[in-house]
Amino acid sequence: MGVSVEEFLKLVGELPEVKTGRGGDWVSFKVRGKGFGYLWEETETVGVKATIEEQIALVAERPEVFEEQFTAGRYGWVVIHLDRIDRDELFELVAEAWCLTAPKPLVAAFEAAHQIGR
Repeated sequence: MGVSVEEFLKLVGELPEVKTGRGGDWVSFKVRGKGFGYLWEETETVGVKATIEEQIALVAERPEVFEEQFTAGRYGWVVIHLDRIDRDELFELVAEAWCLTAPKPLVAAFEAAHQIGR
């Protein structure tokens, strides 16, 4: 179990139209100019957008893996410790963060291509 920084970057690369940026000691991930995630390489943690309900549930279920980062409007951001999560679960959370952020037509094409929601 556990995902390396390199594996995480490959995983993010599987999502359409992701752009990366640097800011201080983190890497940001955006789709069409809107942020959905961050990577802190030094601590091997990532922050992803989630619904507030999902944020609360993740942190309550497994506080050794997830931490509450902050809330903004109707979203709750979650910190994920890469060394404590498997790739499939991480991809699901990152893809959901991307889906919460990307335009609806792009999300629909992504979900159809990956047979999500069928």
